[in-house]
Amino acid sequence: MGKKDQRENMIFFAWAVAVIATLGSLYFSEIKQYEPCELCWYQRILMYPQAILLGIALVKKDYKAAIYTSVLSGMGVLLSFYHYLIQKVDFFSAYSPACGRVPCTGEYINWAGFVTIPFLAFIAFTLIFSVSLILLKQSKGDAQ
Repeated sequence: MGKKDQRENMIFFAWAVAVIATLGSLYFSEIKQYEPCELCWYQRILMYPQAILLGIALVKKDYKAAIYTSVLSGMGVLLSFYHYLIQKVDFFSAYSPACGRVPCTGEYINWAGFVTIPFLAFIAFTLIFSVSLILLKQSKGDAQ
């Protein structure tokens, strides 16, 4: 498998993760009727554009789009990790700011005792961030 084929597969993978995360969050809010908290909205703001950016990058084979997705997903990793800490670590939940109508400490899902919505977002952002960094490294010598 050539370098370009590998990069195309990676950008497809990142796009698929972003689309699944976007559809998953819409499922939770629109089908299950789970009202997102404020931090969930910020995570959505960082995830939804990536489905579009990565889709365009996939079609155009523009691997430099990883510059943008690495920034968005890097911020998403930090935000979703913080949100997860608020949910699962007493120290963080005790000192967390008020979060609007829906508390950020709330857990609509808690699969296997640790998988919550911010955890799912953290995994998605981490996957996209990792792929974006690999794409940037592999595309370093490409012509502008």
